Amino acid sequence: MSFEIVRTYFEEESLSERIRSFDDSCATVEEAAKTIGVIPARIAKTLTLRKDDGCMMLVMAGNAGIDNKKFRHYFGMKARMLTAEEVTQMTGQSVGGVCPFATSNTVAVYIDCSIQQYETLFPACGSPYHVVELTPNELFQYGNAVEWVDVCKENN
Repeated sequence: MSFEIVRTYFEEESLSERIRSFDDSCATVEEAAKTIGVIPARIAKTLTLRKDDGCMMLVMAGNAGIDNKKFRHYFGMKARMLTAEEVTQMTGQSVGGVCPFATSNTVAVYIDCSIQQYETLFPACGSPYHVVELTPNELFQYGNAVEWVDVCKENN
């Protein structure tokens, strides 16, 4: 169901031709990079984190991870991931296909600057078998992001 909602969203934005569908899973950064044929860093991964009584989404480069000190300093709280069940309850999406597109207005989306070094990235599209190719600024725009943040570090 999530993919249908996201596809409709991109149709309304005249960007549905950028959606790519695959038979192989893109549920993890490694799977997506292999399936698409790009370096893992170009997979825009979305983490769903607890925020007050709800949640927030943090989108970052596939080779990045949360820098706990930066995150705590910026958001004033510890980064705590939601369980898979909580993700589905709060976002209507399932782990492996979580994306910032066509989400509830109650889910704040933040985009980490780690994605800015790439011309295009591949975030999920509401399903482990669909991605969309977007520039960092398009990801920010169509993800209805609140703001750019610098809360991640590159992992090797």
